Amino acid sequence: MKHLKFLSAILIVSLAACQPNDGWDELFNGRDLTGFRQLNGEAPYRVEDGSIIGISVSGQPNSFLATEGNYSDFILEFEVLCDPALNSGVQFRSESLPEYLNGRVHGYQCEIDPSDRAWSGGIYDEARRGWLVTLTDNEAGRAAYHKTDWNKYRIEAIGDNIRIWLNGVNTANLYDNETTAGFIAFQVHQIGDQSLEGKEIRWRNIRIRTTDLEAVRLQGTLAPEVNRLPNTLSEQEKADGWKLLFDGQTTTGWRGAHKEAFPDYGWKVADGQLIVLSADGRESTNGGDIVYAPEEFSAFELSIEFKITEGANSGIKYFVTEKEKSSGSAFGLEYQILDDKNHPDAQLYTTAPGSRRLAGLYDLIKPENIRFNGVGNWNQAIVKVFPNKHTEHWLNGFKTLEYERGSDAFRELVKGSKYAAPVYNEHGLFGEAPSGRILLQDHGNEVAFRSIKIRTLE
Repeated sequence: MKHLKFLSAILIVSLAACQPNDGWDELFNGRDLTGFRQLNGEAPYRVEDGSIIGISVSGQPNSFLATEGNYSDFILEFEVLCDPALNSGVQFRSESLPEYLNGRVHGYQCEIDPSDRAWSGGIYDEARRGWLVTLTDNEAGRAAYHKTDWNKYRIEAIGDNIRIWLNGVNTANLYDNETTAGFIAFQVHQIGDQSLEGKEIRWRNIRIRTTDLEAVRLQGTLAPEVNRLPNTLSEQEKADGWKLLFDGQTTTGWRGAHKEAFPDYGWKVADGQLIVLSADGRESTNGGDIVYAPEEFSAFELSIEFKITEGANSGIKYFVTEKEKSSGSAFGLEYQILDDKNHPDAQLYTTAPGSRRLAGLYDLIKPENIRFNGVGNWNQAIVKVFPNKHTEHWLNGFKTLEYERGSDAFRELVKGSKYAAPVYNEHGLFGEAPSGRILLQDHGNEVAFRSIKIRTLE
């Protein structure tokens, strides 16, 4: 009888060994760091009790424990316990290339953010475009993270759609195709405070699936959709009232300011970009400003991606009426586009110091909380004008300023600016037209624009 029980046990073990692994593979074996390599910083990693442990250390840049292999479409699950004083993340579809910032890790990052900001589960584009998905409009997502306990993450990267789930709550629903494949890496963030030395981040139960992904995709309430696919509108965006002002291929809908046609020179369309070409750096002396002609806008949300060259100056203007002539650019409220580091205008102003800096309201309001992705990288500008005339500028997911168009405070700013009477009063109060056109400025420097989209706010 004992012999039969022994044979039965062997049979059961053998059958279990032959069973399929239900489509999942262990990314971490629970014993050592086989299959991983360390990149950039030298923060120590070790294995203990079936967990990978990363330890913060002073004087080091961000450290990454990266898989040796690359992954394209996948579903990744892991649990993490992060010291509440730290910040961390998990890279995916990421790269480290000698020709890009000397091998600096770049690509998508799933955020681990124990701070009161609570953007855990958001998506940050490490060393490239900055924040792609914040949790500003996702209160359920912000409440999902447990500061002092283990948290379960699930990253679903399938085609152009990336969804992140945190403890069962969808925190990110992104459409983007900047990188379609790359390694996965566990980050120990650099620290600037020595009191954070020696604090730990732990990861465990790390597994990945690369087949039959649609069959096991989670269903449920999705986070607000973010579409960063260039020059496209998703079905959800269309339903939400968004429209493209630039189709990525032609100048349809655009003409020169104060003109009947698009400029014959000074602008071009290439690689899905609307580009103002470099001239002599002077204002509107080459091709000139261009406006979207088919309609005017009064209450709206405008989103534009832009990429500047070194030392470049340009702008996005709104409530442009073309009622007045000027020796330079057409008049309008201006979201300033500028290389603050290399262009002298960053230090100039009429009465408001700092008001000519990137993402400011040109010559009127200084921007705050500037998160610039750098020269040669794409940045996202957003202008929101609400029906009550409350107006906001945003740069790469962060609000840089707000004001009330037409308020007493606004008019006082105008009085002290370059738009003061008699420059504009002949045609009405500056910036207070009930509606106006969208304008892209020619300031003699090369700047590229794409994904120009707008929707009406009610």
